[in-house]
Amino acid sequence: MDQETFNKNYTMQSLHKAIKVLKAFTREEPRLSLTELNKKTGISISSLQRFVSTLVYEGFLHKDERTKQYQLGLSLMYLGRLVEEESSIVTAAESILKALNEEIGESVSLNIVDGDERRCIYNLASKYPLAAKAYVGDTSPLYAGASAKVLLAFLPKEQFEQYMASVVFNPITENTLLSKEALEDSLEIIKQQGFAISYSERVKGAHSVAAPILTPAGHAIASVTIVIPDVRYKDFEEQHLISLVTNAARTIEEQLY
Repeated sequence: MDQETFNKNYTMQSLHKAIKVLKAFTREEPRLSLTELNKKTGISISSLQRFVSTLVYEGFLHKDERTKQYQLGLSLMYLGRLVEEESSIVTAAESILKALNEEIGESVSLNIVDGDERRCIYNLASKYPLAAKAYVGDTSPLYAGASAKVLLAFLPKEQFEQYMASVVFNPITENTLLSKEALEDSLEIIKQQGFAISYSERVKGAHSVAAPILTPAGHAIASVTIVIPDVRYKDFEEQHLISLVTNAARTIEEQLY
């Protein structure tokens, strides 16, 4: 499929126009009126009014009611910081995770909190045909699996309390925790130990060991996780796996801070 066909069949003109509005703002012109946006984008005033109203509502634009001018909103700053943080974490972690993956030959991943979920942002596959598959972009509930629970255990207090107040449990495997009491008990142990281990909580037949990458304030910004199928897990000494994953997390922290 050539680029022209892709553009024609797979893009939305309204979204293109909304992006065009956002790109109209520059360092030289950080504030623009509706008339100025019209001149810069060529979008009609009536359409612009709908676009900017939606962008203001979603936090991507801010309107100064006094001057009637618009400027980029805080939602863009938040997303920009996420990109910056993820990029710096991956850069710091990449060589360390590659060394870990080569040493044990099993799946190694880097994960972050994304809303109420765990999201994989970097993954190195197992060298074995039989492996627990993971892909960049994969998500899972924060209450299931070592990579997720170790993030949840070290969330800032307010964020943790908000999550626990609204969490809804769904059984993923027969080993998934399904109550706040069981989850809180598990998280307390994780906080005391500084790592998490799970046995088939999210993927049946897969065991995982994870450690948090912490800020100087002790909050998790990511987790390092080793995932091993049950049939090979017994080939490793569990304490050795714990040492490997916690040492990797500490080394990444040293690179970041």
